[in-house]
Amino acid sequence: MDTIKIVQGDITTAEVDAIVNAANSRMLGGGGVDGAIHRAAGPKLLEACKKVPVENGIRCPAGEARITVAGNLKAKYVIHAVGPRYGVDKPADRLLASAYQNSLDLAVSHGCRSIAFPAISCGVYGYPPQKAAVVAVSVCMQPEYEPVMKYFYLFSEDMAAIWAAALENREAP
Repeated sequence: MDTIKIVQGDITTAEVDAIVNAANSRMLGGGGVDGAIHRAAGPKLLEACKKVPVENGIRCPAGEARITVAGNLKAKYVIHAVGPRYGVDKPADRLLASAYQNSLDLAVSHGCRSIAFPAISCGVYGYPPQKAAVVAVSVCMQPEYEPVMKYFYLFSEDMAAIWAAALENREAP
């Protein structure tokens, strides 16, 4: 499908309308992709995150997404998607699909024509990459998201290969 591209590289350099952050439920930065995005975006991103309403210590529950300004990034927006902690948050597959759907819905409602995703939940949250890639690709191939150009920015060659295989298998007749 030509509206989904796999890129091995640093998501903070993506020239898209929205960059998706694999955030935690507090949305105050963290490690991995989350930390890299916060460092690259600068203090405006953290300020914007702090303005998102908190309920019981949570700004964004697993499976949901929130949108903020992008600070110093080339993108217009950062969409903070909270994926499930594999083996803890259940049902993991539905929560992961929901994180991707909610991210895409926010992008569409804010007029975005392009979006860059990381491998949500595949870092410290422990989601098996092969399973996550199948979920991510299947959501991104839904007809309602066809107008949006979707990029998966994956840092390692191995992760890029996993996502490319999921995309290829999904496109096969």
